[in-house]
Amino acid sequence: MENNVLKMIKYLYYFSLIVLLIIYLFPGSLIGYLLYGDFGKQPDLIPNPIGTSINHALAFFYLSILGLISYMRDKSFNQTTTFLISLSIILELSHYFIPNRSFQFLDLFGNLIGTLLAIIIIFLYKKFKYGK
Repeated sequence: MENNVLKMIKYLYYFSLIVLLIIYLFPGSLIGYLLYGDFGKQPDLIPNPIGTSINHALAFFYLSILGLISYMRDKSFNQTTTFLISLSIILELSHYFIPNRSFQFLDLFGNLIGTLLAIIIIFLYKKFKYGK
């Protein structure tokens, strides 16, 4: 039973990773198009004082939690951690080069906060559950 749950989490992680890559690398806002019919409009899914950066933090927290749970017991856990941190930086930096996208430090900060928060939570879980 536990193996099937872990397998489903791993599939969800890879599916979510593909969706995030498509959303991030598309020249324009796919979510803006789906919600408003405008590739140029960035949706503010959760209204807050720092704008859409909170959406970045939530997306990377979600992806990182799935990825870290998927590889929590594997030898590649540290590689997954490095991959997720690098991904959060590289995807935002890619907006320098993608047409109709713009790099923003607050979005980069949101990406990193979401990823690092997930890493801290999983690290604490592993420490208390397994003593590692």
